[in-house]
Amino acid sequence: MMQVKDIMTTTVVTIRGSASVAEAVELMKAKKLRALIVEPRSAQDPFGTITESDIVYNVAAFGHDPKKVRVYEVMTKPCITVYPELGVEYLARLFAQSRIRRAPVVDGQQLLGIVSISDILFKSDFVTLSKSLFLEDRIEAAREEARLICSEQGATSPACAAAWDVVEELQAETAHQREPEKQKNSLQNYCDANPEADECRIYED
Repeated sequence: MMQVKDIMTTTVVTIRGSASVAEAVELMKAKKLRALIVEPRSAQDPFGTITESDIVYNVAAFGHDPKKVRVYEVMTKPCITVYPELGVEYLARLFAQSRIRRAPVVDGQQLLGIVSISDILFKSDFVTLSKSLFLEDRIEAAREEARLICSEQGATSPACAAAWDVVEELQAETAHQREPEKQKNSLQNYCDANPEADECRIYED
């Protein structure tokens, strides 16, 4: 599975929280960006973001002067951050659950990049990812669930047996997918197209 570090954008544009919204807009225009990362004020201060939506919904919609409104007044802080080793599938799930479109990628207080839903769509391999890899994740999750059920209800309980049956079924499906497809010879291909031909008839004793 690809990770955030494989698809993130490493060139990140930041702005101070004390800057005006007008400055933020000019920076967005110049860099063709929809969001900026707000710099922490100290090592303990969390990261923030200011997006085009923040500006439109909180400044333009109320007729406020963007030269007088400060970034810290309309930004989102603290914002959701992600680690570079997070799997893309889990990143997508995080975005879906929190209804956000982008997040800073951090290692402690070090800003490494930014990742967005566009990165997931255009840079990740979720479209071409083989089903077998998805099944491996499901098998591991099923194993964990089976262990939990068996520890709670007993190793000889029907629920425990059923949980391990699920694991075995997933393993069987994975093994089936890994079996190489048998290539048909020229006679088999001919018989598929001409099943009534004499040489294609099967005689039983």
